[in-house]
Amino acid sequence: MGNVFAASPPPQGVGIPAPPLVSPPPSHSPFPTQQESTDKKDPILAALPNDEGQNPGSFEDLHKKCKDIFPQIFEGGKLIISKGLSSHFQISHTVSLSTFQTSGYRFGCTYIGQKQFSPSEAYPIIIGDVDASGNLNASIIHAFTERLRSKAVVQIQNNKCVAMQASNDYKGKDYTASLTLGNIDPLNESGIVVSQYLQKVTSNLDLGAELLYQYGQQVPGGEITIMSLAGRLSGESWQASANISPFAGNLHTCYSHKINEQLQIGAELETSLRLGESTATIGYQLEIPNANVTFKGQLDSNWCLGAVMEKKLQPFPFTFALSGYANHVKGQYRFGIGLIVG
Repeated sequence: MGNVFAASPPPQGVGIPAPPLVSPPPSHSPFPTQQESTDKKDPILAALPNDEGQNPGSFEDLHKKCKDIFPQIFEGGKLIISKGLSSHFQISHTVSLSTFQTSGYRFGCTYIGQKQFSPSEAYPIIIGDVDASGNLNASIIHAFTERLRSKAVVQIQNNKCVAMQASNDYKGKDYTASLTLGNIDPLNESGIVVSQYLQKVTSNLDLGAELLYQYGQQVPGGEITIMSLAGRLSGESWQASANISPFAGNLHTCYSHKINEQLQIGAELETSLRLGESTATIGYQLEIPNANVTFKGQLDSNWCLGAVMEKKLQPFPFTFALSGYANHVKGQYRFGIGLIVG
């Protein structure tokens, strides 16, 4: 599914306001918000049949294998306490203290229904969280059949609905087709429509395309359409993926390689041909099973360095995390410490 208000900026010229460029860079925290939780493909949400490995997955997960290697940088202090009330219902309490992000308390809950297609999947899934000011994030995910999955997301801030999204994924034997509607406003005649298609051509090659259409008064000329082409080539222990928007002049490439069971490396290149700018990032993930420790790190071409260490404090259900980020050019440094209980 295409997430039309995800953290990553849209292609240049689309007219959607990009998120502010602040440090640390936009990357997901190991302490996810409700929206990030719904976007991640965990074992419960990765719930459509795979047709014996022939289905290529969704278009939005084209670079996921590489992205998962990079550290999930966060800043400040965070405490998350999760409690399962039953096999279908779970609640969470989140307390965050941060200088650059919103601090405070959030209450979250997750409900997983009884409609099962396999032991690892169940529907519907309802996820929500709310803070002390009444700001709400909510998602509903449901699979009507083994091949058709739908998701609806809404965000309410300051008593106003600031974002809405409805998505549908259809998984064929060797392809996935997706359609997403975002922030459709009939009164102001504005909105975003994204269609995506990913086809498995051979056992190692996937090809796809994305078509984005945005209309509204904030868009130059009243409307704009951008097409992207994508491909992914996989080997036994490596994967290379790329997508390009010829008219917007954007290129995004990723490469990931599994060295062994403990070490993985990844590289990413994002280029705007229209602006003449490029950013390259390299990263690693190192796991030490005997110590229950995972290290992740990254370095980009702007000399920004980030790293995260996560330690499972077994036999207790605790996960301790440390995060660090440094922008040596601007002299900016950010650190985080967190604990997950449950």
